[in-house]
Amino acid sequence: MPVEIVVEDPRWADLAPLADRACDATLSALGLDPSVWDVSLLACDDARIATLNADFRGKPQPTNVLSWPSEERGAQMAGEAPFAPDPTDPELGDIAIAYDTCAREATDMGKSLPDHATHLIVHGILHLLGYDHERDADALLMEGIESQILGNLGLDDPYRDNGTKP
Repeated sequence: MPVEIVVEDPRWADLAPLADRACDATLSALGLDPSVWDVSLLACDDARIATLNADFRGKPQPTNVLSWPSEERGAQMAGEAPFAPDPTDPELGDIAIAYDTCAREATDMGKSLPDHATHLIVHGILHLLGYDHERDADALLMEGIESQILGNLGLDDPYRDNGTKP
């Protein structure tokens, strides 16, 4: 399933294959057929994501990734899996990813930008599917799934050895 990408920052020119791979791996790992679901991705810079962060979260600073699920799917009980998406409504939601913050974080962590961006896209898609990290039990569940998906893609566990949370 190709991710629909709007590239506002040309430094993200090669993002499409990486985003498709991350999305397919995430959905497949959760038993969802990637060909059924739609995800939109805005590839932007820090200025744009800071505006979005201010508008939607009241935090007027840049961040690495934001997500807007098409509907609330979060679990009622901490540590439980979220509600499955409705296959009659294939739109999962929208994600925005900021080049400047991602590149800086990748450098700080000694990772490649494609590897870090893959992690952030997986993280964003999990948010679209109702996973969260606000409660400790939910964070443990989400981080475990992220680590598994990234491992399946041949990437390091981002939460091992002082990994940075998205």
